[in-house]
Amino acid sequence: MTMFAFRLAAAAAALAAFLAAPPAFALDQVTFGTDWKAEAEHGGFYQALATGIYEKHGIEVTLRQGGPQVNHAQLLAAGRLDFNIASNSFIPLNFVKEGIPMVAVAAFFQKDPQALLAHPGQGNDSLPALKGKPIMIGNDTRVGSWLFLKARFGYTDDQIRPYTFNIAPFLADPKAIQQGYVTSEPFIMESQGVKPVVMLLGDYGYTGYAAIIQTSKKLVAEKPDLVQRFIDASIEGWYSYLYGDPAPANALIKKDNPEESDALLAFGHDKLKQYGIVDSGDAKTMGIGAMTEARWADFFKLMSSQGVYPAGMDWKQAFTLKFVDKKVGMAK
Repeated sequence: MTMFAFRLAAAAAALAAFLAAPPAFALDQVTFGTDWKAEAEHGGFYQALATGIYEKHGIEVTLRQGGPQVNHAQLLAAGRLDFNIASNSFIPLNFVKEGIPMVAVAAFFQKDPQALLAHPGQGNDSLPALKGKPIMIGNDTRVGSWLFLKARFGYTDDQIRPYTFNIAPFLADPKAIQQGYVTSEPFIMESQGVKPVVMLLGDYGYTGYAAIIQTSKKLVAEKPDLVQRFIDASIEGWYSYLYGDPAPANALIKKDNPEESDALLAFGHDKLKQYGIVDSGDAKTMGIGAMTEARWADFFKLMSSQGVYPAGMDWKQAFTLKFVDKKVGMAK
């Protein structure tokens, strides 16, 4: 073979290899803000990041932790984030009330993890039993789920005692009752020798969603495929975290938030499953992330009756069902 023929053959081989290779596509960049420091309640999102699920869907996700001094809702409205987590159903409805063009596109918690906690053996073992009794709650709860307790069970504001997110007063008084999340405060209480009675609001008719993914109406209109891929990948991440090996997510969570111990992560993971926080109700038939118009309607009706929203407000602007209820990730 002459040198010319050799070079020609080599060039042809190189061209064939180039044409046979899959094209390299740049991943879409997405910035996603959570509602608190990294914890088990964010496990599915961290799992999708740690195991390459987001990349499989063509997305490179920058995950930004929330915290006490971080307002991700404000950053979302300012265009600094592509997606964020709204902790409850009030937030998307508040955006509508204020005329801010944001929209909820998925609800990853079918049950809000909020609960009231009491000592065992005191007769404080159901929400109706707590009517008229002192309860320690925070300011955010007072303008949130407390309104549900007032409407449904006849609680009154004179029951409220301040909660400073320190469980010492609870531990010191066997009659004490306080707010908490099923994934966190009971863990601390049990470590101090008190196994509390846990009354999950979602098991008593509280229809508010939690861990709601929000984005701008502009992104939904201009890049619906990107929104769909982000939601689908997040759903797959949650199935993997709950029913697969959560170790990849937990490693990333501890990297972002070294205060999270293995024991607390295991406790949070267990309670998410035990109480059906993620995978219950409509999620059982339509997939994780499910939302329905009926639940939004029920929540809005109750809260508008409490004066939180005008009765004539267009509450349907708070959410879209376009990206959920498709059984993504469900076992065949």
